[in-house]
Amino acid sequence: MSTPITPASATAGSLVSDAERGRAAHIAGLRSRRGKPKVDPVYYLFLLPTLVLFTLAITLPAVLGIFYSFTNFIGFGDWQLVGFTNYIAVFSDPAVLSSYLFTFGFAFVTVILVNVIAFLLAVALTSRIRLKTPLRAIFVIPMVISGIVIAFVFKFLFSNSLPAFGAATGISWLQESILTNESTAWIGVVIVTAWQSIPSTLLIYIAGLLSIPGEVYEAADIDGANAWVRLRSVTLPLVAGYVVINVILGFKNYLGAYDIIVGLTNGGPGTATRSIAMTIFTGFTGGDYAYQMANATLFFIIAVLISILQLRLTRGKAALS
Repeated sequence: MSTPITPASATAGSLVSDAERGRAAHIAGLRSRRGKPKVDPVYYLFLLPTLVLFTLAITLPAVLGIFYSFTNFIGFGDWQLVGFTNYIAVFSDPAVLSSYLFTFGFAFVTVILVNVIAFLLAVALTSRIRLKTPLRAIFVIPMVISGIVIAFVFKFLFSNSLPAFGAATGISWLQESILTNESTAWIGVVIVTAWQSIPSTLLIYIAGLLSIPGEVYEAADIDGANAWVRLRSVTLPLVAGYVVINVILGFKNYLGAYDIIVGLTNGGPGTATRSIAMTIFTGFTGGDYAYQMANATLFFIIAVLISILQLRLTRGKAALS
């Protein structure tokens, strides 16, 4: 039964609504007069040391390096402006082009290997198996070990342990270190880099798999889906955003490969495994400062473009859906 509206109740309601409108107008007026909230000066005080250090350690050297790339500076002494001469020479230098070819090929192969292995391990370590928590801890150990230390350990294995095992078992292709052959040295670099990179990629995939609601798999089981169908039609689509993140981040990181290559092959045999970073650093000590700064500037532009691609592919919640 509805309650009749009396003149008194209607008047009270109108008064309340008028009061609410007046209060809202008063608050809006205060906000408009105040404008944007003021930042406490103490925040700038804490920001200043970081800003100064970042400028002195990164921004200023980068700007100076870009400037010297337009000169004939060798690292000391006098210099003269030469315009785009260094940049033109970079595009016609076989050694530089070879380092770019190796680096991009190495990054492409490594990112595929790392993501396939890490994803399969993540699926296994999030399934109903025993000791999955201790196994997760074991698999992330390589992430906390220095790359140069890992490289020296694997160099000993490739150069001594595996050849000795090959000689003892009569396996001919194991009797020679893969690091001494120009056609196989890159395989050793990929193996060691993947061994160190898998843990961080694994953690991202585990986070993605744990975010999938259990009801989705229950519905798939009700529909009669087997393990392969669940993996292909349920798991992969729901972690596609994490796959994109791992692929883009991994590829960008592998482009800057340096310490593992130095420890394993030092860019050899010859220049077969010399990366872009190694080419740049070697030029700094060999009197090609300005020339390699031009190379570094081009490499920086490539890294920025890849970063922009990463931001576009991972922007918003759609990347993680």
